Amino acid sequence: MAITPIRNEKDYRKALARMEDIFDAKRGTREGDELEVLSILVDTYENKHFPIGMPDPIEAIKYRMEQMGMKQKDLSEAMGFKSRVSEVLNRKRKLTLDMIRRLNEVLRIPTEVLVQKY
Repeated sequence: MAITPIRNEKDYRKALARMEDIFDAKRGTREGDELEVLSILVDTYENKHFPIGMPDPIEAIKYRMEQMGMKQKDLSEAMGFKSRVSEVLNRKRKLTLDMIRRLNEVLRIPTEVLVQKY
């Protein structure tokens, strides 16, 4: 099968169907090479047409706290007083640059996520 650019939804569906047909192709074979090229084309198309935005900063903090089994009081050292943590998590106070730096260190949330407007 000739590989062509993915320009529209029809081309995209066609590429996905072909990838499904040759999914188990071995690397280094003709079909394996075709699968590799198609996956790059599909990934490029999806990134352009179905972008995934970054998570909301506050939701990212809450999610990470849950993952790590942390309570609000556990963040008071990184964010200041316990009441300040509550204010931030309830969107009544904005994150400061110092809070963002400390949350990045403590929770390992990328600063790009934390600096977004919410």
